[in-house]
Amino acid sequence: MSVSVLNGPNLNLLGSRRPEVYGHATLADVEAMCRQQATALGLELHFAQTNHEGQLVDWVQEIGAAVAAGTSIGAVINPGAYAHTSVALRDAVEGARTPVVEVHISNVHARETFRHHSYLSPVTVGQIVGLGVLGYPLGIQALHQLSQPGSDATASPAGVAEQLAEGGSLPVRRPVSDVSYTS
Repeated sequence: MSVSVLNGPNLNLLGSRRPEVYGHATLADVEAMCRQQATALGLELHFAQTNHEGQLVDWVQEIGAAVAAGTSIGAVINPGAYAHTSVALRDAVEGARTPVVEVHISNVHARETFRHHSYLSPVTVGQIVGLGVLGYPLGIQALHQLSQPGSDATASPAGVAEQLAEGGSLPVRRPVSDVSYTS
């Protein structure tokens, strides 16, 4: 079983591009973190980056076929600026019926107004923003948990995708008030 991590435009510059916003970790560091998380969960990792919208669309369609074939649990996608501009990527995720966790390293909701809207998020199983590169392994972990038999959402990644395609949403596992914190 595999999981994919896709990165959009300018993420090849991680570590050198605006480190005050995106941190000092490089894309190679992110890949190592993701590989460690995937391996710990018994998953094969497919990790890629492109600056080209059409390539992301192609990869999403391929992942959709792998989910349908039962060989993938879905994808973690950091679409970069394409989150705010790409109807094509949104349509690819919706059409591929692929469970996707959208990740943004920075808190896009605390930045420029144009970054507050994501075309992608309405067709994903969730969004992780503002947690730095930690969002990537958390996204892998979330997809893995959702793919487990007995998951509150569904028993398979394809089931998650089907539920989303039918206009459904994923239930919250527990209300926050049920969580206890210890020091």
